[in-house]
Amino acid sequence: MSPRVVVLDYGSGNIRSAERALARAGADVTVTADRAAALECDGLVVPGVGAFAACMAGIRAVKGDEIVGRRLAGGRPVLGICVGMQVLFDHGVEHGVDTPGLGEWPGTVEELHAPVLPHMGWNTVDVAPGSRMFAGVEGERFYFVHSYAVRAWTLEIQETSRTAAPLVTRATHGEPFVAAVENGPLWATQFHPEKSGDAGAAVLRTWVSTLAGA
Repeated sequence: MSPRVVVLDYGSGNIRSAERALARAGADVTVTADRAAALECDGLVVPGVGAFAACMAGIRAVKGDEIVGRRLAGGRPVLGICVGMQVLFDHGVEHGVDTPGLGEWPGTVEELHAPVLPHMGWNTVDVAPGSRMFAGVEGERFYFVHSYAVRAWTLEIQETSRTAAPLVTRATHGEPFVAAVENGPLWATQFHPEKSGDAGAAVLRTWVSTLAGA
């Protein structure tokens, strides 16, 4: 049976390409804001395009903040994509406006220091050692469309017998920034895997494969 995946529908545009890509990756996909479906599915995807503040307003309107928090408290998988990754951090600062995020990780989403913005197009990533997300595609390029990112990862967790330290993959556009994170049941990408060709498809297949025992 295919893992059941919900793409959280909170008004963010351009989610159908993610729906199709996840289906090709082997998931049984539903696009919905239904609370029960989002809580009970094997994997939840939080998409996002546009402004941080607008995405947070949409997420809170459908109680997505509560849904994500409850899933992670129970060790249930969540995947954030683009602004859907950014909102997982403490704050987003755009045009002088500081908007609280979901606070799953410390850090601030802010404008990149780069000669050309937005950062739009293909870029390589500096894969974290031991990454499962990028297994087999470590040297590939991924598709980015953004002007804002987390420039500094500040969470330090020591690996123990029970917990693994977060794996942080970075990319560079003008300066280094956080391109992906693997942190137990919470995975996230600043790039768009659904627009990243075969390499992005491999990332989604890997994530879907982790849901088999969810």
